[in-house]
Amino acid sequence: QVSKRKQTFLFLTMAAPAAKKEKSAAELAVLVLLWYAGNTFYNIFNKKASKMLHAHWTIAAAQLVVGIVVSLAAWGTGIRKTPNLTQADIVACVPIGLFACLAHAFSVLAMGMGAVSFAQIVKACEPVFAAVVGLLLPPVDIKPLMAYMMLIPIVGGVGLACVKEGKGIEINVGAFTYASAANLAAALKGKLGGSVVKNLKGDATKNMDSANVYGVMNIISFLFTVPMVIAFEFSSLEEEWNKALTEHSSNDILMNVALSGFFFYIYNEFAFAFTASVGAVTSSVLNTAKRVIIIVVSAILFNEAMERNTVIGSAIAIGGTFAYSLASKKKAAPKDKKA
Repeated sequence: QVSKRKQTFLFLTMAAPAAKKEKSAAELAVLVLLWYAGNTFYNIFNKKASKMLHAHWTIAAAQLVVGIVVSLAAWGTGIRKTPNLTQADIVACVPIGLFACLAHAFSVLAMGMGAVSFAQIVKACEPVFAAVVGLLLPPVDIKPLMAYMMLIPIVGGVGLACVKEGKGIEINVGAFTYASAANLAAALKGKLGGSVVKNLKGDATKNMDSANVYGVMNIISFLFTVPMVIAFEFSSLEEEWNKALTEHSSNDILMNVALSGFFFYIYNEFAFAFTASVGAVTSSVLNTAKRVIIIVVSAILFNEAMERNTVIGSAIAIGGTFAYSLASKKKAAPKDKKA
């Protein structure tokens, strides 16, 4: 007999990865709902944890630990097949894990240093970074002209969102820099890891479905995050922890960190599963809509100011991202045929 707790765990860990069979519209809707809910809760608990404890690399590392525990539990209990990777496979995954580490940690730093809504607006610029990386790194990925045209409203919208009425341009430089760095890291992860992930998922003997790809990436990402914690925060970690305890209980701090880690892992699982089911373009479009929800929810929960220019600018940028996703669907030109 399976207990209710195990049934819940089974649902959360198995609902996402099964992407081999074509899913019904209802199943896809459930995936999107869980993806959105997980991402929204992640942003809420991540912001709470970052406000309590000013050790953002440490928080990022702890969040990854929660995901590792979930993966190890799923593999150890047989709920999921254990990945069967060679040393060469693991080495090939290292760049993905490195840039996943940076994309995650820089996002945590951006939201820790500024408003969640502002970080999400800047992160709407991710297609700009992806387009540039696609042109600079081989194999060159040339998008249709209309896709590149849609980068203009994305950049313009983010710029408008930074213009405060009566004050001119006002930017949280730290949050803007880290959010932009997260965009670059995410673009590099997608560019360098695309073929690797495709090859791993294509070999059934390696047991690398969407969930296991993310689980392995999560572990490698953690291994890269630890040196960053040691380099940037280890010397001041005890001081920051004691400072946090003067205003919050240890249980509250640990609970918010743990919950942010749980929802970070869960929302990524459902996002990976949804992308595997419908493709990158549809997933990108819905990822754009997700940002709207997070911006609105965070503005309400954390009393983040949303001036007219911020609302209009974010709407333009997110609309541009939506249009870019649709325009990117068409190929710019056929690939050269090999002789």
